Amino acid sequence: MLIRHAPNIAPSEITDYQLYLNRRSFLIGMAALALTPITSTAVAAPPAGTPLPARRSEQFTLEDPLTSIENITTYNNFWEFGPNKDDPARLAHLLKPRPWTVQIDGLVARPRRYDIEELLRLFPMEERVYRLRCVEGWSMVIPWIGYPLASLIKRLEPTSKARFVEFTSLLDSAQFPGQRKSLFSVSSLDWPYVEGLRLDEALHPLTLLTFGLYGQVLPNQDGAPVRIVVPWKYGFKSAKAIVRIRFVSEQLKTTWEKAAPSEYGFYSNVNPTVDHPRWSQATERRIGEFRRRKTLMFNGYAEQVAALYAGMDLRRNF
Repeated sequence: MLIRHAPNIAPSEITDYQLYLNRRSFLIGMAALALTPITSTAVAAPPAGTPLPARRSEQFTLEDPLTSIENITTYNNFWEFGPNKDDPARLAHLLKPRPWTVQIDGLVARPRRYDIEELLRLFPMEERVYRLRCVEGWSMVIPWIGYPLASLIKRLEPTSKARFVEFTSLLDSAQFPGQRKSLFSVSSLDWPYVEGLRLDEALHPLTLLTFGLYGQVLPNQDGAPVRIVVPWKYGFKSAKAIVRIRFVSEQLKTTWEKAAPSEYGFYSNVNPTVDHPRWSQATERRIGEFRRRKTLMFNGYAEQVAALYAGMDLRRNF
């Protein structure tokens, strides 16, 4: 837990004790995780709030107060559910995160389809506190749970031709109303949602294959059952509800890049000096606060990731 030594701490900055530190729930969750067999026949989705045990990382943490779980689970961008911030929470019950598989293929020596339960157990879970910065100018601080995407990638053995990684989200208009095509369609996006990273970005230690937050399995509205988190990029780069990971040789066109190429580039690194065509990126509002704060280069992770872009024109490669 992050401890702030200050004379006045607002109640909104205090993590809910019962949610985050309930030892009994944690132990029950550990027992359930250990006893559940790895089998595709176990298709019942874990109930909302099911504990997901993880070792707290001392390396990946922040002094910033955590955003409340109430805000994290009720103020979301998840266009598959709809364009409004409350659409994901309101419609999250439609998503069925079990059964679920993730197909991994392309330029790898060991392609295969993973059941979600198997993915959950491949590597030890860590809790990492990361900033999340949205392109619209708001931000959160979230304790994510997962393991480095690099661990999975190395297991797959990409070939020498693999230079990019493509992530594809679930396409199912019955579960995702925002994907329905009609006169009243909320979006002109080309479904399914596709995002991508350069291979070295995907291999970076900060990039997290994510299965939970705040000590529990991922809520549906936050990308269940598996998503990635790339904390130095704008939030839309972190694909949710992933069903396919593909390794390719050429830079792909991502969903938002196809929809509005002048507004959403392939890299989409948090850069306060490069404005969105319709608004400034110089400042942001942390959800739960009223004041605006200065946006940090690479969302505050410049020391760790700036070398990835050495020599690149970050205005052209936005």
